[in-house]
Amino acid sequence: MTDLKDGRVFTPASLDRSARVYVAGHRGLVGSAIVRRLEAEGFTDVVGRTSAELDLKDRDAVFAFFREVQPAVVVLAAAKVGGILANSTYPVDFLSDNLRIQTNVMDAALEQRVERFLFLGSSCIYPKLAPQPIKEDTLLTGHLEPTNDAYAIAKIAGILGVQSVRRQYGLPWISAMPTNLYGPNDNFSPKGSHVLPALIRRYDEAAAAGAQSVTNWGSGNPRREFLHVDDMAEACLHLLEHYDGPAQVNVGTGSDVSIREIAETIAEVVGFEGVTEWDTSKPDGTPQKLLDVTKLAEAGWTARIGLRDGLEQTVAWYRQHAGALRG
Repeated sequence: MTDLKDGRVFTPASLDRSARVYVAGHRGLVGSAIVRRLEAEGFTDVVGRTSAELDLKDRDAVFAFFREVQPAVVVLAAAKVGGILANSTYPVDFLSDNLRIQTNVMDAALEQRVERFLFLGSSCIYPKLAPQPIKEDTLLTGHLEPTNDAYAIAKIAGILGVQSVRRQYGLPWISAMPTNLYGPNDNFSPKGSHVLPALIRRYDEAAAAGAQSVTNWGSGNPRREFLHVDDMAEACLHLLEHYDGPAQVNVGTGSDVSIREIAETIAEVVGFEGVTEWDTSKPDGTPQKLLDVTKLAEAGWTARIGLRDGLEQTVAWYRQHAGALRG
């Protein structure tokens, strides 16, 4: 419960299905899944804008949009995202763009006194060598992974932004930190994708070409947790309706696999029969990143989609849409 500045006490409850919900980043991996979930749950006024229609880095445009639309609920899923290569090559872009997006959307939502606001971050906010599984209270207790520290700092600033609004204005805003996500509408581009969609594209193209081998970055030993984006969307709605508190909530499955294991599974799913080689001159990134999802379970939610099933669904979607994906 949150004591609001107007004297009311806020308690999470079922959202009004006719309320206007703005999903920032509604065409991205997470945002599109959230829109699908909301519409499936009977929400009738879900609003989104493409980057061409509304540049979230443009402060004046964002404020004008909020004054016009006046959403009752906001989900901030918009962000500049990428894998190790993109993050390590363009840290200025990842820091600057994400800080501006977050600040503009939060400030505009605050001006309209939007009561229910969900900020989505990333598990990269936690220290590189955090004890596993990673609890929410390990935030800011150690050094970040250098290959994505700029992005992580921006997301940490977003968490503090939510907490600051709660302290200063008493609005029941919340934050959720998902683990590695995958699924429909992911970025499968060779230079901008995260590890799982990059592997799907690499192995599928190799299988189609009859290639004898595939080479992946690193040793294959790091362990990662993967959550289907449809599960993430379900968790977001659940948190909006059942959780209230200043601490960010980890959203994951509670189990992980090695990059080598995930590569082998993807190779099987796409039908690649060649050899996988590992380029150990390339960075591995964080050795392990498994989230402690106790807080999420206590809020009443657990993941449903198994990794193998999720991968089969994602590969099918990728093949169906390959011709129209980002290059």
